[in-house]
Amino acid sequence: MKITGVELRRLRLPLVSPFRTSFGTETHRELLLLRVVTPEAEGWAECVALAEPVYSPEYLAGAEQVLTTWFLPTILGLDEVDANKVGPALHRFKGHRMAKAALETAVLDAELRGRGISLAGHLGATKTRVPSGVSVGIMDSIPELLDAVEGYLAEGYLRIKLKIEPGWDVAPVAAVRERFGDELLLQVDANTAYTLADARHLSTLDNFGLLLIEQPLGEEDLRQHAQLATRLRTPICLDESITSAQAAADAIALGACTVINIKPGRVGGYLESRRIHDLCQAHGVAAWCGGMLETGIGRAANVALAALPGCTLPGDTSASHRYYRTDITEPFELVDGHLAVPTEPGIGLTPLADPLAEFTTETTWIKNP
Repeated sequence: MKITGVELRRLRLPLVSPFRTSFGTETHRELLLLRVVTPEAEGWAECVALAEPVYSPEYLAGAEQVLTTWFLPTILGLDEVDANKVGPALHRFKGHRMAKAALETAVLDAELRGRGISLAGHLGATKTRVPSGVSVGIMDSIPELLDAVEGYLAEGYLRIKLKIEPGWDVAPVAAVRERFGDELLLQVDANTAYTLADARHLSTLDNFGLLLIEQPLGEEDLRQHAQLATRLRTPICLDESITSAQAAADAIALGACTVINIKPGRVGGYLESRRIHDLCQAHGVAAWCGGMLETGIGRAANVALAALPGCTLPGDTSASHRYYRTDITEPFELVDGHLAVPTEPGIGLTPLADPLAEFTTETTWIKNP
């Protein structure tokens, strides 16, 4: 497959409501779309890097720069390219997994569209729909939180994830559990907000029958997570710590987690995500697909990953209107707590012209010489 050109498109979409985590509050989602053009088909992908380097060292402007300065010239210089060649071709460049993931995914989408194969089928999906969970940000008051959770449950979400941080943890969890009962699938996400010194306090969460506590400690603290796991009954799930299949293997070997949140952007793409999925299956570790407030482009690919057999827990694959009043694709709709897995070739969706134009702030076209 020969790439004739690549379009990079910066967008800015308003969120339905502010989304607050332990590392900040977002009111808009700034993002970068890639469109890879070949004689056979076009492929789309979404770079999930945030505007600031607060979730990971990567940030959106840096991802765009590394793509235009190094990654795209490297890939455009290949006589023939497919998704399996992207990773090896970029191996000499350290890090920047979110930028690499976006490029590999756009190439993979174009490749699969040209072959008439869906991403879900290519990855090995076994489900036609996936259970949907919702992530609830830190709020100003517990009554506000309870109202939000009640609304999401009324919409049909099957699992609730509460963002937590020191000072906003035990009380909101207790309130949600008391209000909605023990049958609610409930988990929490700390986004690295605690240290091992907080182990006794975190053990208080054992009283609430949580599915898991996600990334309580720093992303590099695998040994500390392993120590914490011996002091909690609640399963530990790792997110920020899992940057590759190798990192996942190390975490499992150390006993640092019994659940893994697979985020394709964080690990370098959907091919590496499938490797992590297979590793989890082989070791009896539960897995699920996380989210980064994606538009329909990124959400379509995530739903395909969530349909793999080893993704046994509901993911952060919410309906489009959870975050956006107007998405840039046909929206994902919640039906009986599930989202349908796209079956059309590639990721199965393309951007709609009007919202794409409305939310675009900058476009760059790079032609293959």
